[in-house]
Amino acid sequence: MTDPAGYGIDNLPFGIISDARDEEKRPAVAFEDNVIDLDCLVHRGALDAESLLGATTLNAFLAEGRATWRAVRARLQHLLGDAASTDERSAVAKATLPRDAVTLHLPVEIGDYVDFYSSIEHATNVGRIMRPGAELLPNYRHIPIGYHGRSGTVVVSGTPVRRPHGQRKAPDAALPEFAPSTMLDVELEMGWVAGGASSHGEPVPANAVRDHVFGYVLLNDWSARDIQAWEYQPLGPFLAKSFATSISPWIVTLDALEPFRVEERTRDPEPLPYLRASEPWAYDIELEMLLQTPAMRDRANAPYTIARTNFRGMYWTVAQQLAHVTSNGANVRPGDLFGTGTISGPTPGSEGSLLELTHRGSNPIALPNGEKRAFLEDGDTITIRGQAKNANKHIALGEVTGTIVQ
Repeated sequence: MTDPAGYGIDNLPFGIISDARDEEKRPAVAFEDNVIDLDCLVHRGALDAESLLGATTLNAFLAEGRATWRAVRARLQHLLGDAASTDERSAVAKATLPRDAVTLHLPVEIGDYVDFYSSIEHATNVGRIMRPGAELLPNYRHIPIGYHGRSGTVVVSGTPVRRPHGQRKAPDAALPEFAPSTMLDVELEMGWVAGGASSHGEPVPANAVRDHVFGYVLLNDWSARDIQAWEYQPLGPFLAKSFATSISPWIVTLDALEPFRVEERTRDPEPLPYLRASEPWAYDIELEMLLQTPAMRDRANAPYTIARTNFRGMYWTVAQQLAHVTSNGANVRPGDLFGTGTISGPTPGSEGSLLELTHRGSNPIALPNGEKRAFLEDGDTITIRGQAKNANKHIALGEVTGTIVQ
């Protein structure tokens, strides 16, 4: 079966939906142009997954662990495949809704949110802009850097993003001021969602990814660069990043992405033993970021692609991130969210933030309609899209979008 949309039987990403007929939130998978209501399938006896019955988030299902995830996915592939019986097809038909007829919600209740800094190209670019002569700090090649964000401000794709206020200080000003950010930025990222819980006080080894990671979403870590520049020393990101983080609504499972795992880049020096995994955890996933201004929208101009990159070049992978974040005994819980950090490549146009693309605003992006953008203006919409493709399979990660409002 060909699947030009990337939502075929090899994908089946999990999410939470509601619709006009039934406003209650409930679990579903995306399939072709439809969604399959999992609560309905369980209720009708076609799917054995009690943790999905009446669920308004996926947390309880994620807590069941890898054996359950795989059993449910395999059962869904059977129900949606050619071998399904007449009764099974009838149950699926009753559980099927058009994808454009449902409302999508956050797929999980997020307990903790951590954002990493795992693209060495991004780290080098930012250092070159902010710290000329000291582009890459000496710890970067030894340790996965990250910060703890605000889980309560993680929002689902399509949620408007209000321009944040905060303290900022111009280089020539004597005192800071409290005002709206004028350097509002985006960060093209992916995020992994924790599945099976770990125990407090017990580090998780790098080889335990499949037991503790359910899947991936697309992620935009909105950032106010002028606020960040004033507040980040000495403790790092704070209010400049805690106002909103947007994620895509469908979680694409590790099993769906398995055909796209590729060899990792070479690291020098070799990581410490606790950060070494016995298999590669890089993924060949194509990513793009698009911008549409209010003027473009008014004239029905399509969003303009401002960056294209690939997830495969990250310096630190999910295995190192998982091992490091638990190395001090911190635990992970079902539904915890971990951002990869901005995904930037080595070539012009592959940078995942406006800070890099415009060199902190000094070289604005020229748009096809004659407008320019150094940072985001009110009414601008940013969309991040992702897909993985090879000769045999096509997996869509969908998109995450947000529009800036006052």
